[in-house]
Amino acid sequence: MKVIVPMAGYGTRLRPHTYSKPKPLINVAGKPVLGHVLDMLAGVAVEEYIFVTGYLGEQIEQYVGAQYPGLCASFFEQKELNGQSPAVLLGKERVDGPLLIVFVDTIIETDLSQLAHEPADAVAWVKRVADPRRFGVAELAADGSVRRLVEKPKSMDNNLAVVGFYYVKDGPRLMRAIERQLREGIQTANEFFLADAMQLLLADGLHMRVQEVEVWEDCGKPETVLHTNRYLLENGHDNSSVNTQPDVIVVAPVNIHPDAQIHNSIIGPHVTIGAGCTIESSIVRDSIVEEEAHINNANLSGSLVGRGARVSGRARRFNVGDFSEVGFE
Repeated sequence: MKVIVPMAGYGTRLRPHTYSKPKPLINVAGKPVLGHVLDMLAGVAVEEYIFVTGYLGEQIEQYVGAQYPGLCASFFEQKELNGQSPAVLLGKERVDGPLLIVFVDTIIETDLSQLAHEPADAVAWVKRVADPRRFGVAELAADGSVRRLVEKPKSMDNNLAVVGFYYVKDGPRLMRAIERQLREGIQTANEFFLADAMQLLLADGLHMRVQEVEVWEDCGKPETVLHTNRYLLENGHDNSSVNTQPDVIVVAPVNIHPDAQIHNSIIGPHVTIGAGCTIESSIVRDSIVEEEAHINNANLSGSLVGRGARVSGRARRFNVGDFSEVGFE
């Protein structure tokens, strides 16, 4: 099976952080979002990963090469950001059988071990949400199969949101549907969404089922990144027990890189601190502090502090980009 990971967007909702790094490299619970996604797929027999990158894509390639050196990976650049379907189509020549499509801001909990024996032609992973209008939704037939996929519905009648995770048994068939979608100009809100290509297959008799998930963590906005950080820290990524510094109070769960230097501070709960950080005389709660940041005499909560940033002397919420300074005279 091949896996396509589309991640070419600018990540505008996570600026200023995504001015200097692609969204998949935002740190949550001790590692980049992309690392959590790849770990999620560790139990699947994947022949090749196909990464579709865009702005600052070379950082993605460097990360994968350094942290996952044994991974069979290819990289394609999506130069025109005109939708999900053209991104997937970039992997056409690499796809010759079953295909898993995973959007990189999607972290779910599901059992993927049975995909090799999947009877359906396709699977869409879904979760019931309060407001489905910013997602794609799956409409089911009486027998439980997918009748229709609708991207960004105007109605709230159907709340079965597709979480950005698809399996297709015949990958080349999907590629042909995408080519037809592009030829015929089938778009939603001026973009070529994958749901519209899937709809062509459904109209052609594709048997798709849904797989509901209880856990779906989205890393697309500051508030959802912090929510994902909280969830992961509470579920296997807490390392609070390794802290032995006498002048530091750690309130679990946290993930503190062993290279971080922390003194006279209270850390936690729900805090991630990257490598090379320095934190002095501060209180940090419910926040992510990227590598080599410096926090001094500050009280932070609900904050994202970028790589190499410097924050001092304020008690408030921050969203500070890489190498920025806040509060220094």
